[in-house]
Amino acid sequence: MKKRERSSSGQSTAEHERPLRRREVLKVGTLGALAGCTGVGKAMAGGGSANKKKCYGMVIDLRRCIGCHACTVACKSEFNVPLGVWRSWLRIKEDGEYPRTRRTFMPKLCNNCRNSPCIKVCPTGAAYYDQDDVSSIDQKKCIGCKLCIGACPFKQRFINPDKNTADKCTMCMHRVRKGLVPSCVNTCMGNARIFGDFNDPNSEVSQLKRDNKVEVLKPELGTKPQVYYIGGTDR
Repeated sequence: MKKRERSSSGQSTAEHERPLRRREVLKVGTLGALAGCTGVGKAMAGGGSANKKKCYGMVIDLRRCIGCHACTVACKSEFNVPLGVWRSWLRIKEDGEYPRTRRTFMPKLCNNCRNSPCIKVCPTGAAYYDQDDVSSIDQKKCIGCKLCIGACPFKQRFINPDKNTADKCTMCMHRVRKGLVPSCVNTCMGNARIFGDFNDPNSEVSQLKRDNKVEVLKPELGTKPQVYYIGGTDR
């Protein structure tokens, strides 16, 4: 398989940080109520064509994941996540009987759904789509009622014990806006995690989605997850 470029290409970023490719870099600015990801944003009224916003997500190649937990550790470090809770974690499954056994790994994180039940049930508006159409949490509005936690079919939300508010993966948008990939993607030694814009047909994630058999978790629920897996989700 072709190894993805991880070094800096002339940008003023740390040598160990992989920047987004040119097509994936977010051009920061006031976008207004422009068209968003399918099923989320709507075009501006009043005629004229609206600029297409980003639809950020990931493709996770399970054939490459070696279960090293580097993504979990990187996420913990990036957000100072307290012990006992995780924004991103790894499910390990063992099958078979000795000596014919197999261990498989399934990285788990917020799926940045386009039809998020967690956002619909929030009574205060703390759960919302930010300016980049990424599922987010306004910590100032969150009252810790746990309704969003119960509504998430992927069990990817939790109460942060230090803040007593809901928390989850937010795709490291503070890094993306600086032209960097999320921390878990940057540290993945197997290049199993690929981040990008699904609204760009030429992005790496769009090409992987187009050229491979991909699956999402619980598609029957109609939440439209934006995390796609290569290699099967039955693990």
